[in-house]
Amino acid sequence: MPVFPGLPTPHIGAHLDHAESRRNYEDAEFFLGKVDMPANVGTYIDAPFHRFRDREDLSQIPLDGIVGLKGVLIDATGGEARELHPELPDEDLTKAAVLIRTGWDRHWGSDAYFGPAPHLAESFAKELVGHGVGLVGIDSWNVDDTTTRRRPIHTTLLEAGIYIVEHLCELGELPKSGFRFFAPVIALKGGASFAVRAFAEVEG
Repeated sequence: MPVFPGLPTPHIGAHLDHAESRRNYEDAEFFLGKVDMPANVGTYIDAPFHRFRDREDLSQIPLDGIVGLKGVLIDATGGEARELHPELPDEDLTKAAVLIRTGWDRHWGSDAYFGPAPHLAESFAKELVGHGVGLVGIDSWNVDDTTTRRRPIHTTLLEAGIYIVEHLCELGELPKSGFRFFAPVIALKGGASFAVRAFAEVEG
């Protein structure tokens, strides 16, 4: 899974392996795993606390805000502009998961992935807030322009209580509508961001 530049690579292994555990039991052995990693690894969700120290953390996200959401796919592929302001569909987007397909996931697993990627326009973020969406996802590595030190998209969306899911992939397999989006996350007290097993359930 892609690791945000500058963060350490995850280490996944044994706290106690099968052989070592045998001394604790008469008739069994168990593997007790250990994971050492930064929170921003692979596909992850940002809670408002990620940007604002006095806002909701991961333990305060309601389940109905991240699972079973009405999904809407916005196809923003085909252009050369990095700053994206695609047209929203003419439908009720209240509490919906709006997923932006940029096609950048074609670089997944390569050095090019963390290059100058597509990002959302400030005006588009404000439009999403105006429509009352519940979650915004993107198949590139940041909703903001990573070539600058500004983060207006995170600020606008998280201030409005809109969760952000970055590093999505395979959005091209989804229809424009008619699906439910899921981004379940561990309810970590004090958690700002954490990896999710994002998936969609297509109706019919």
